Amino acid sequence: MAEKNPLIEALPPATDYITYLTIIEYNLNPESLPTLHQVLQDTKLTTNIGWDLVHLLVPLLPNSDECLQDIARLGNPREVILKVTESLRLIDFQGLEPDTEDDEPIAGEETNPAYHPAKTEPVGSSSGKTTQAVETPAPLPLSVLQFASLLSMLSTLHTRIKTQYPSRFLSTTLQAILVSFSNSVSHKEELISAIVQFVKNVSGTKRPNLPPRKSSTQILSANFKSSAPDPESDTAEKSPSASEAAIQKRLFQSFITHVFEDYMLSLDSDRDAPGLAWCSRLQEKLHPERTVPGKPSMTDRFILDEELAARLTAVGGLVALARDLGMERRDLLPAMEKADPGHSLVPDNEDEFPKTANDIPLSKVGSLFMFAAANVATVLYSTPKPKDMFSIFPEHQKVLHNYIASSSDMGATIGTEPEAVLDAVLALAILAVEDDHVGEPADSEEFSQYLQYLSLISSNSPSPSIRYHAFYLASTILRSNPSDAERLAFIKDTLEHCPFDNLKVAAISWVKGETIEANPPTPIHSHKPEQHGSVQDGKDNDSVFATPVALDSLAPYLFPDLTHDLTSTSITESWLTFQQSLHFYLASLNFYYLLLSAQHLHEPLAIGDLHSNNDVAGSFLQPLRVASARFKEGKANGELASVWEDTGKNDTHMAELDLLDVTLERVTAGVTRLNQVQA
Repeated sequence: MAEKNPLIEALPPATDYITYLTIIEYNLNPESLPTLHQVLQDTKLTTNIGWDLVHLLVPLLPNSDECLQDIARLGNPREVILKVTESLRLIDFQGLEPDTEDDEPIAGEETNPAYHPAKTEPVGSSSGKTTQAVETPAPLPLSVLQFASLLSMLSTLHTRIKTQYPSRFLSTTLQAILVSFSNSVSHKEELISAIVQFVKNVSGTKRPNLPPRKSSTQILSANFKSSAPDPESDTAEKSPSASEAAIQKRLFQSFITHVFEDYMLSLDSDRDAPGLAWCSRLQEKLHPERTVPGKPSMTDRFILDEELAARLTAVGGLVALARDLGMERRDLLPAMEKADPGHSLVPDNEDEFPKTANDIPLSKVGSLFMFAAANVATVLYSTPKPKDMFSIFPEHQKVLHNYIASSSDMGATIGTEPEAVLDAVLALAILAVEDDHVGEPADSEEFSQYLQYLSLISSNSPSPSIRYHAFYLASTILRSNPSDAERLAFIKDTLEHCPFDNLKVAAISWVKGETIEANPPTPIHSHKPEQHGSVQDGKDNDSVFATPVALDSLAPYLFPDLTHDLTSTSITESWLTFQQSLHFYLASLNFYYLLLSAQHLHEPLAIGDLHSNNDVAGSFLQPLRVASARFKEGKANGELASVWEDTGKNDTHMAELDLLDVTLERVTAGVTRLNQVQA
């Protein structure tokens, strides 16, 4: 005689619903799920008990997916939604990545698919024999399957609810999804795929899905069987009111910007690929001649590297979805300009439902990413360009100020913002510069502040590519100012007041560029009448950098008096000062060597007077010579031994001193030649 199945035998009316729930819980296991799936086809039964089964079935995924879909189709949608959103918030995303440094197995490791490596399976030939083994993707972690299954349930549940205010259910659901997504630590691309599908299903947006990654093929799919009507329907209307429809649309738009923000800020840049590396990929597209031969381009990396390619797929899905939801450029700009970051999906808290679409804020940071993605696509993917112009001044100046930390701390934190944010902000500037949309700053102060922000990013960012792009933009926009006096004022201010020596090095490069451009080796002949005060007959150049004025005003900062810093303090203090400013010293010496070597500069720039009037030899060159000899002696007699040993760079420090000595010798030889010529 066959053993009786308790799930069949105890079906109501044999027992009451509460008792039957207890029997299910007692007998629930993977083997009993097919039977439970069978009994859940009873709409009345599922309506009464379905919502209480959600928390029991979620841990049994993927085997329990059919049962969960039954509950979504036939259970009371209002009750089930509460349980599903609760389960979303409780998903445990921690511990997905194994600790490779620990050889000891982790408890539960044997049952957690997150820890199972990719396996191989045989490939059969036409003869039926095994020919080779191929790698199969590792199964997705349970938490990812739970997220995908619960969102599939929500897709069904929201389409079933018939009420005058479906946005109230939607706002609660979107908040729960966002919290769960924010808690995730990996596999965010698979989660985004599930999110995109959910929004498409519930919003009615229909667009073909992007090709999934290999591992994402295991994400659970929705069950498309017929659903029961809403037993608590409070409306006979087939569609919501116009205001309600507007609220739902805005909720989805806001939700997408918050997902975008969370995802982009979660991306690491260990390989110097900040965010989506928009700046680098733009420069490679616009200026292929600048790419290094034989070195993989950033564009190639985002094609060939699976992890980087997955970023493009995820963001592409979000951008396409936002476009389908009617999100436009004019919707994003106000959010980008507001002071409030807009971290919440709904105004105060999730229990207070929005009354109008205007009550629902877009994410400030997410809007930046969305705006940047749409604009970058016009170059990378040849999408149509917007009709309205986005210029450096005033549009990008506002964006830069709005997303970069306050300069009240002397700029120490500027450039330490999330690298994805910096990449997005700078990418917008690159686009504006390339389109020659610089615009006009309101005044010289606005111009200087903008350049200071870019310069500090180029100084402080830990990302080499971000530093490069910020410096490129600062240099380009500085040169865009037609006023040579304002350019000189900014350079002087940087040399005089900036506390970062690497920025002073940048300022020297700006001076060098201005000097060379204003004083070409072959004089430019003019057809205009000779200007009063011209230092070179026939020279049509009114630039202050073509006269001694520029260098005279900058000399105290280009060639500062180092007597006290390098020779009058203790050897340890002098060494620390020297180490901090070494790159500045070398940059200044090399620029000075250029001035001494380029004979066509001697007369128009009065290089002889520059040397003597500013005591370059006595206050700048000689302290460097003395300091170098002093440091070498200090290493030999042990005075600097502890300081050098702490850094572990004895050989490096000696090489730095040798380089300084060689550079000083070249400059000294240049001074000797200058004196001989002028004698």
